[in-house]
Amino acid sequence: MKKLSEFSIGELGVIVKVEADPKIKRRLFDMGVTPGAEVFLRKKAPLGDPLEVTIRGYELTLRKTEAKCVTLEVKA
Repeated sequence: MKKLSEFSIGELGVIVKVEADPKIKRRLFDMGVTPGAEVFLRKKAPLGDPLEVTIRGYELTLRKTEAKCVTLEVKA
């Protein structure tokens, strides 16, 4: 298991848990970042912030601070 912020481009994983302040957690949940969702890391900006992921069939851009709150199980 590792944080979304630690993923490499092209990696796929399933969200295990989201740990953040209630306000940030609510925002992530509203965007579909919930346990059980499959996440594919598409792109990273040159300095690693932000990240572009595909989740639930759509593209989503997350800040690195938000990505650090999401723990995933890596899929082979």
